[in-house]
Amino acid sequence: MAKYIILDTETTGTDESDRVIQLGYMVLGGKEVEVHNEFCSADVPINFAAMEVHGITPEMIEGKQKCVEIPAYKRLLELNTPENYMIIHNAPFDLKMLEKEGFEVAMKVIDTLRVAKHIFEDEEAHRLQYFRYKMELYKEEQKEADALGIEVKAHDAIGDVLVLKLFLTKLRKAVEEKFPGENPVEKMVDLTNTPILVKTFRFGKYRGKTLEEVAREDAGYLRWMLGNMENLDDDMRYSINYYLDN
Repeated sequence: MAKYIILDTETTGTDESDRVIQLGYMVLGGKEVEVHNEFCSADVPINFAAMEVHGITPEMIEGKQKCVEIPAYKRLLELNTPENYMIIHNAPFDLKMLEKEGFEVAMKVIDTLRVAKHIFEDEEAHRLQYFRYKMELYKEEQKEADALGIEVKAHDAIGDVLVLKLFLTKLRKAVEEKFPGENPVEKMVDLTNTPILVKTFRFGKYRGKTLEEVAREDAGYLRWMLGNMENLDDDMRYSINYYLDN
């Protein structure tokens, strides 16, 4: 029977050298919900910007085992099989961090950030904390936390996992409504791997204008972006090509 692993990490920072210092996840699909939440040490110091977000100080991880040594990591390795599902909000970040610990994901991946961008395309933001307030998930989380023995803290790995569990219920329902007759879980896997059509510029001189307008009025600028902006993500490249072709 498939299991669903809802996961989040906290790290020493966001640079290439940074590492995992908290691993939190829930496992759904069994008789009971498994909750794993552990701190771990790293050879990289926690930078102050990261500390400001998650509140983990050097004293909190002093003397802790390395990530690969903690029971939560070892259990994650056991769960890492193709019939299971890994569910993360902004999956590339956490998976890249876990790769540094030797973890290569074999599970099917659902990135709820990408799915949300497909389903709630007109929302002004798609951050988990945005949906926590927009969907009033905060009204439900204490009851859920009490049932699972979890302490609710924003930007804490297991606290964010709890919010993500509540958000996933809403997201799944929205997927079912938008794609009736399809398996919503498999559809979320599919949407995770489907390019997102960006409709509006959120940066640069055309901020606030649609890509469709710019394609009609200044197609040369879009071609310049493709040829000169190396930091364009895959979704923006896909969207520019889409509007230039259409």
